[in-house]
Amino acid sequence: MQHRRGRYSWLIRPILILLDLAVINLSAYLLFDFQDKTLTFHVYSSLCWFVVSYFIGFYEVYRFTTYLKILSLLIKQALFFAIIFYAFLGFFRITISFNTQAKFLFSFFVAVSAIKLLSYYALKKYREYLGGNKRNVIIIGGTKSALSLASFFTSRSDLGYRLLGIFSNKEKNGIKGNVDESFVFLGKNYVDEIYCSLEELSDTQINKFVRLADQNFYTLKFVPNEQKLFSQRLATQYYGYLPVLSVRDAVLDNSINKIVKRIFDVCFSLLIIIFILSWMIPLMFVIIKLESKGPLFYKHVRNGINYSEFTCYKFRSMKYENYNDLEQVQKEDSRVTKVGRFIRRTSIDELPQFINVFLGDMSVVGPRPHMVSYTKEYAKQIDKYTFLLRHTVKPGVTGLAQIKGFRGEVTSKEDIINRIKYDNFYIENWSLFLDLKIILQTTANIFKGQEKAY
Repeated sequence: MQHRRGRYSWLIRPILILLDLAVINLSAYLLFDFQDKTLTFHVYSSLCWFVVSYFIGFYEVYRFTTYLKILSLLIKQALFFAIIFYAFLGFFRITISFNTQAKFLFSFFVAVSAIKLLSYYALKKYREYLGGNKRNVIIIGGTKSALSLASFFTSRSDLGYRLLGIFSNKEKNGIKGNVDESFVFLGKNYVDEIYCSLEELSDTQINKFVRLADQNFYTLKFVPNEQKLFSQRLATQYYGYLPVLSVRDAVLDNSINKIVKRIFDVCFSLLIIIFILSWMIPLMFVIIKLESKGPLFYKHVRNGINYSEFTCYKFRSMKYENYNDLEQVQKEDSRVTKVGRFIRRTSIDELPQFINVFLGDMSVVGPRPHMVSYTKEYAKQIDKYTFLLRHTVKPGVTGLAQIKGFRGEVTSKEDIINRIKYDNFYIENWSLFLDLKIILQTTANIFKGQEKAY
């Protein structure tokens, strides 16, 4: 049984749907004359809008949804609706001028986009400045993950989470009481959502929270240990009564998405090769050779998709020596040349990898490839399935982990855990818009500089 918490929040989605339908039908009424097919078009377009919205999750927008995700939904919805619109014209053989068609599609897209973005922005400001549309939450547990979540709630007032307290058996600053006291607190206060740290609770306590959530219509969520990486690609299937975990298809397992990403990779890498590498390679040849003897390119074997090995190219940034089993480059590393320090700090040394992209060994965006020896070493520190996931796609010249600062030297287990956490998030949430965002952020980081760019 579902229970709506909040006084009027449940009305937001129906109102947005009605507004969108009003925009579509009003635009059609003002621009078209379907004669005896007018009513048919209004019914047809409204029903199709509902169906498409349901399948792509057009109205599945939450307080933590990003603007990038909303933009992606808008473009998908517009493309599908355009197909539906032209299917109607073709089926009934209705002739309408191209200008009128363009006006209709453009006006409805702009209006629907404005409604969606303005409502999303208005709700953020309503929560931030007027204190409305709030969700009362408590956190059970004093683990690092739980405290990080608490910090997230308190720092993002625009999301509307009101943290009422943290309950943990660990004695730390900011802890309101122990786990047992949280049950008393729940009996006296209005709470919407409970976030439980699995690591700190016993099976008995977890079952008690589950029962309370069921009886009082709390939303119950669990916070995993940061040291254990979970994947949404694991799906549960039942063989009789026996649960079996299987791997869901990732976004990039889809053939169309693979083709789109490959076309983008080829076009983008060609632009870099023609307009940048064509003059940079001769220039770098002279500059690198003047400072130290050795080849222009540093060629190293790295693991690619499905652990296949390939030769990765970089501009040489270190003194010429035997690079077999090379140690990681450290800060103020004496092996790095003066030119090398500059090209590593600005990531110019990575540009030849666009040749790898064009050849099909790499992608523009993806998990950064590790040297073979490091791949084996890191695999011992991380859950096998979790580590395996990052090798189901082509490695990238840049990636989500890299723009988040987890690049270069790995000094602790936490470094590799965070790197793989971001890599797996990228794989499971890929979109062309996410690729573009990462590319833009990478470009910005080149000028700003990053702590581990040495």
